[in-house]
Amino acid sequence: MEANADLPKSINRYIPKPAADALDIVGLVKRSGKISGYRLSDGSRVNKAQGVALARQNRLNGVAVAVNQGTEYLRGLPGSKQGNHLGNLPAVSE
Repeated sequence: MEANADLPKSINRYIPKPAADALDIVGLVKRSGKISGYRLSDGSRVNKAQGVALARQNRLNGVAVAVNQGTEYLRGLPGSKQGNHLGNLPAVSE
């Protein structure tokens, strides 16, 4: 059974099947208090759109692509390292 099986299908638009070399999101990048990107386990930083693209390419662990008011964003999956809330990760300001 998948970790996200108990969630309504409407919450997540795309649930990646991460590749063996997929990266973890280890931190948030914030601008004016809002998430503008992500810090990855290889030390790189990507903006929100790049993060969504990486997830769609199965290159990120523990996240799904969700949509809110027509905008795609990343959301943590239950059972992943960060739980289902990326907001619990440490943040750095831009």
